Amino acid sequence: MNPAGCEAGLARMPTISTFYGILIRMFFNDPPPHFHARYGEFEATVSIGALEVIEGQLPRRALNLVQEWAMIHREELLEDWRFCREKTAPARIEPLA
Repeated sequence: MNPAGCEAGLARMPTISTFYGILIRMFFNDPPPHFHARYGEFEATVSIGALEVIEGQLPRRALNLVQEWAMIHREELLEDWRFCREKTAPARIEPLA
């Protein structure tokens, strides 16, 4: 098992932020750099570069909040992606206020 939960599998995905009932998670995986957003029974994989859904879906309002948050914190998301690629725990990121 890799340290701090950054692994290739879905078994452990550290939560890096939570806001308005949305969980943002990240783990080591293949490019492109991305994160996972979960809202209720919905989940989407969102690219950090384009802030577009790669897989899955979220309700429009939740997706808008996720994209707004990611735009504000893009540099931190890229740093967390780098941490996970290095098998280091990603840092917590401030929630959307």
